[in-house]
Amino acid sequence: MDYTTIGSTPHNESCEQLGENYDRKKAKAECIRFRDQILRHYPEPERGYLAIKGFLHDFGTYYEVIARFDETNEEAINWAFAIEADEKGVLADWEE
Repeated sequence: MDYTTIGSTPHNESCEQLGENYDRKKAKAECIRFRDQILRHYPEPERGYLAIKGFLHDFGTYYEVIARFDETNEEAINWAFAIEADEKGVLADWEE
């Protein structure tokens, strides 16, 4: 399985920033909310799924939503990159 990073929040929204006042729980909650928003518009195919992954940085661990996909499955590949490109134009802002 391969993956592509999607982000921690919609493109036009601010996110929890690494640093002195970084709140890991808030950062993960943002990712969960974003993952749920993505799934409403880009349902998971048979060989792909969304996950939250931690990435190490000099200032700590930050989190992002990733799209995991079977690199031998065209449907799963197309799904992951459709999310990354936001082909439907629905991931720029938080939904109410």
